[in-house]
Amino acid sequence: MDTLWGALLILLTMVLCWLGQVVNAFWPKLAVRVGLSEKEADVDPCFYADSRGEALWDALTLWILPLAGVLLILGRPSWAYYGLMGGAIYVYFAGRGLLVRRELGRRGIKIGPPETVTLYNVVLAVWGLAGLVTIVMATRALPLH
Repeated sequence: MDTLWGALLILLTMVLCWLGQVVNAFWPKLAVRVGLSEKEADVDPCFYADSRGEALWDALTLWILPLAGVLLILGRPSWAYYGLMGGAIYVYFAGRGLLVRRELGRRGIKIGPPETVTLYNVVLAVWGLAGLVTIVMATRALPLH
């Protein structure tokens, strides 16, 4: 089970999230071309600016949960500490993304085409769930003193 969850964490959080945000932060035109980000013309300028800053911050912080996945596969007990930290970051990241986008949309602020917003909401929910499951697993793996 640990190997499977470690592999899922690497796939869901490193390949499909952290690396995407690295591309989004440092190569925004490429991110738009491959569908990782909205076109600047499709969103409100403030939302675009916020997403640029968010991508940079995510590139700096979202590596912790994929590292937990690698450590879990390697059988290192320290995975649980990274799992707790990374899981919390992903829960926050997903929750903030979902609720801010919902509020902006309710106020009529352009946040992208409806199909893209729906896709991002689903993906954010998956990452949040991955964070929650990892927190539960990491808590159970910690030694009780």
